[in-house]
Amino acid sequence: MKNRQWSSKQKSQIVLEGLSGQIEISKLCQKYQIAQTQYYKWRDQFLANCHESFEIKKKTDKEQRLEAEISKMRTIIGDLTIELKKSEYEL
Repeated sequence: MKNRQWSSKQKSQIVLEGLSGQIEISKLCQKYQIAQTQYYKWRDQFLANCHESFEIKKKTDKEQRLEAEISKMRTIIGDLTIELKKSEYEL
């Protein structure tokens, strides 16, 4: 078998084609020129992680950091607004 690089999209399409049952796994592997052991590894990985497609996307570290910074700035703006209101009433 040739040593190739398969994208995750290509792997999932191959696995789904195999799971459909419309073609024998041996013929599917011949069609895509992959070893059956490779197909079964991809299938097992696909089935183990398929639940993640229904989960809400987790925020990246950058997004979390920016949200924390925004929250901090809002707190500062709120505190400054309160101080301004207090100074207006004292006058």
